[in-house]
Amino acid sequence: MMTVLETGRDLDLPDWMIFSGAVYQRVLNHQTGRDLDYGIKDYDLGYFDPDTSYEAEDVVIRRVAAAFEPPLREMVEVRNQARVHLWFEGKFGEPYSPLTSTPEALGRFVSPLFGVGVRLDADGRLAIFAPFGLEDLFAMRLRPNPHRVTNGFARTAASAKARWPEIEVIEP
Repeated sequence: MMTVLETGRDLDLPDWMIFSGAVYQRVLNHQTGRDLDYGIKDYDLGYFDPDTSYEAEDVVIRRVAAAFEPPLREMVEVRNQARVHLWFEGKFGEPYSPLTSTPEALGRFVSPLFGVGVRLDADGRLAIFAPFGLEDLFAMRLRPNPHRVTNGFARTAASAKARWPEIEVIEP
């Protein structure tokens, strides 16, 4: 995780952060006594560039990939958050209005438990982004995002409960 954060910092992408499973899963793993890497399949690195062309995003994807050695090269998934609205509905069947920043994306995650991101600043300090706060994450409480109606909560909750039976799931 620190290698990904340090490399992200050095790449200095606009409005970047690591979020999703690479962050919340480590906390759940620590709280439940599991290996910190349990269930981690990738590192989601989001950034925000108003240029929503595929070509511009592809340049960044290639640049990030070149900065890592295997196996991290294959594990870091880079996405321009300014482009998410262009593909989200086709992939998930739900509308998604354009974002104005990377932190804004966290407020749209399926559950507040997942809505946590982190960036390593130039001074070596971690910047933590959590629009819903950290209470659900530390309480191991999985509930629907109160600001987003989604048809994916039940599937997501079942997957999380299978990996961490200790979590409390609050159905919509």
